[in-house]
Amino acid sequence: MTHPHPHPGPDIRHITEPELADWLRAVNTGFLRAPTVPDHELEARRTQFEPARFLGAFDGDSGGRCVATFRSFDQQLTTVGGATVPANAISAVTVTATHRRRGLLTRMMAKDLAAAKDRGDVVATLIAAEYPIYGRYGFGPATWMSEWTIDVPRTGLDPRLPVPDDGGRIDLVDGDDVRKLGPELHERVRLTQPGAISREELWWRVHTGVVRFDPAWTEPFYAVYRSPEGEVEGLVTYTADDNWHDKQPHNTATVKQLIASTPAAERALWRYLCSIDWITHVKSGWRAPDDLLPFFLPDPRAARITAQSDWLWVRILDVVRALETRTYEREGALVLEVTDRDRLAGGRYRLETSSEGGSCTRTTADADLTLDVGDLAALWLGDESAVRLAALGRVREERAGAGRSADALLRTSRRPWCPDMF
Repeated sequence: MTHPHPHPGPDIRHITEPELADWLRAVNTGFLRAPTVPDHELEARRTQFEPARFLGAFDGDSGGRCVATFRSFDQQLTTVGGATVPANAISAVTVTATHRRRGLLTRMMAKDLAAAKDRGDVVATLIAAEYPIYGRYGFGPATWMSEWTIDVPRTGLDPRLPVPDDGGRIDLVDGDDVRKLGPELHERVRLTQPGAISREELWWRVHTGVVRFDPAWTEPFYAVYRSPEGEVEGLVTYTADDNWHDKQPHNTATVKQLIASTPAAERALWRYLCSIDWITHVKSGWRAPDDLLPFFLPDPRAARITAQSDWLWVRILDVVRALETRTYEREGALVLEVTDRDRLAGGRYRLETSSEGGSCTRTTADADLTLDVGDLAALWLGDESAVRLAALGRVREERAGAGRSADALLRTSRRPWCPDMF
């Protein structure tokens, strides 16, 4: 007796532009948004379309319907020391509820990461909606974020003094100004911030309303900080609600983005937000966990953490280039046994460091540490501790004290931070 061959399952392939609407419908379904694709959204998404970077799973048994989605695009990621590496940024990952547990994400991820490795990307990046998913594919949480809510009346700030006290000034601007001033400021900021990512022109068009994915988009407020010499050193975008109780204002200003190239600019912008009439609370948006924000206030307890989470996840594709691109504060050497079940970046590597940089080569020498490629990603930008990971059983010390040695070489004085979602 013969048995028929099992059905091969949905076909995974790069989509064509006529299939973009069906693909977007699957994205919206996966993200629990209305499963429709208005014309304005379709037109806006066409500006992002790259045939070789949009993957879909199409089920013939469901009439050829798109049941899983995956997109990647080029990105530059800042490493420790200010150099950048080419990254394969991953977004719009969904699997329709009717087709879960069939390996669709695994197949799409394998196809995309193999292409990224062939292109020469050093890492892949993503923002994980759920924690347990991406460790299976060699990703590790490389940056974290915190969000603060400021109780303005408790700050101890004098609301009569909203202007900077350092000779600088704050000006309200419009979207046209932001598109002119923002990109250059952002480039200066991101090259000093490990974990920061590049922003293409489309990013500025979307975030100033020129390209609108959401028909309910409303114009926010924009303010810039100019130094005493007139240079733009800070930019904040924020919205405000209209909430009154018993003839008293209880309004919240919500920060969409705040970037600054100097602590003076950052301090001035936070104090400006806390000085706006009728604003009693300020929500900070996604900030670095060691952000200076609370300590810009006379009473730091007026800012309380209301959200804290992992943020940018990294998957190392080229260990040598990743470790050689970043800088190090001291001289040392470390042999790492990197395991990678997908065989994209595994092996044994000797890292030698000095204040001039790092050299990384494959070696047959005895390992000091054994760790998964995802845990190496968590250590790479300087945020995680090898000693902590060893205590959790995720890193194995092959030499006593190797975890402390790794921390001395890899950890940074300030935590990495990614200001953006993608």
